[in-house]
Amino acid sequence: ADSGDNAIMTSDGSGTLTLNNAALKNTPAFAATSNGTTTLTASTWTKVSVGTEIFDSNSDYDASTSRFTPTKAGEYFIYGEVLANSASVGELREIYLAIYKNGSIHTMLHESNLNNAYDEYRRTATGSTVVDANGSSDYYELYVHVQNTSGSPQVTGAGQRGIRFGAYRIIGA
Repeated sequence: ADSGDNAIMTSDGSGTLTLNNAALKNTPAFAATSNGTTTLTASTWTKVSVGTEIFDSNSDYDASTSRFTPTKAGEYFIYGEVLANSASVGELREIYLAIYKNGSIHTMLHESNLNNAYDEYRRTATGSTVVDANGSSDYYELYVHVQNTSGSPQVTGAGQRGIRFGAYRIIGA
């Protein structure tokens, strides 16, 4: 119980605990993935389509726009991952992954410079950061940028492999 003798959590007697205080929950929270492919234009920031929700606690993630707009102010842990690929070994040169806030780069999550003789044609970019949200109009999206020597690079996903995007509110922050 808290200082006012209100139950913070309850139990059903068989080991299942339920938090009664919303302030103790890491929500809003969401996780999304993609089974699709996004063809990229080299040297251009491209928004990643992440249209399959795994869960969305407050309906703050819009799978049709791949945009997270948290409805509760606070600090959020946010993460992303993409699998970039090109047609042949040596074509993929650089990959950058970023979280955009309100339409502009907020945090660069991953940066790989592959300019060497052993360049691969597939590379996973992943990362996480902490962001501050106002709880009303701030929104977050996942973007990728690649440099390649030829061909049409892509980001692809298969189930929970390849493309992931998610966030949760940090309690106590």
